[in-house]
Amino acid sequence: MPELAERAIERELTFAQAVREALAEEMRRDPTVCIIGEDVAEAGTPFKVLSGLVEEFGKERVIDTPISEAGFTGVGVGAAMTGMRPVVDIMFGDFLTLTMDQMVNQAAKVHYMSGGKWKVPMVLRTTLGATRRSAAQHSQSLHAWFSHVPGLKVVLPSTPYDAKGLLKTAIRDDNPVVFFEDKMMYKTKGPVPEGEYTIPFGVADIKREGTDITIVGTSSMVQVALGAAALLDEIGISAEVIDPRTTWPLDEATLIASVKKTSRAIVVDEGYGRYGVTAEIASVIAEGAFFNLEAPVKRMGAMHVPIPFSPPLEDVTVPTEQTVFEAARKLCGKA
Repeated sequence: MPELAERAIERELTFAQAVREALAEEMRRDPTVCIIGEDVAEAGTPFKVLSGLVEEFGKERVIDTPISEAGFTGVGVGAAMTGMRPVVDIMFGDFLTLTMDQMVNQAAKVHYMSGGKWKVPMVLRTTLGATRRSAAQHSQSLHAWFSHVPGLKVVLPSTPYDAKGLLKTAIRDDNPVVFFEDKMMYKTKGPVPEGEYTIPFGVADIKREGTDITIVGTSSMVQVALGAAALLDEIGISAEVIDPRTTWPLDEATLIASVKKTSRAIVVDEGYGRYGVTAEIASVIAEGAFFNLEAPVKRMGAMHVPIPFSPPLEDVTVPTEQTVFEAARKLCGKA
């Protein structure tokens, strides 16, 4: 009944609550799901996302590890190969540098190198995003690295609804999945249905329809894009906002179809621009919608500097609603 469906999505959760609920539901559903990482038990991680899980599932399934990302990521790979479905928690995305051998040379390649006999059904959960005043070693957005590697799937949810549905899909996937959560979004609220649902990988979401320009945003940049779209609406420019949700697999068809309609595009991502996600998506658009473009595809990413600790400096290193608005206005010839 329509009224029941409407009532089901009235509930609001924070981004953190949606992640925790997805983990709890999957751990109840499947006894092979476990969580390993630093401070994941009683501490619930520095962001308190996992608070309460150890009380329900015990220390045998919510396992605190020593400070050795390479070591416990390797434990996760081995556990996945032998029948478990581990969720490996990397406290800050910057620490992914310590996991690269396990993820790139082991997890991503085991299925291929074994002729399909082995699989690695694990999820690597971690964070990205600047403006938390955490300085250069705790503020980077490194999702482009893993998007580059065959054998890995890469997920970037932008809302509590997407976070829950995509994480449940990630846990059930038989491939290694890297799941990035913007640390600045954990308190963001949004509607999350109480019932069971999953969101398929490789299916972009049109967050807002428009006719004049397409703005593609990832993770927290989706909210920035929506804010810019609202500003553009005030000056008569209709912006379509698309969230790829997964950088691999990438829904190229939806991106191209949108730009064929609007004829202009901006790609906004919090990672570094050089050899980054914005470059890949802009290339997909330029190749697929070349004859429909009225202007070059604009890319907006993090400034090519280490993230500063100084708040005024940090704030200008990543795209904002205003900078995206100005870029879109110029692209549409209304600067």
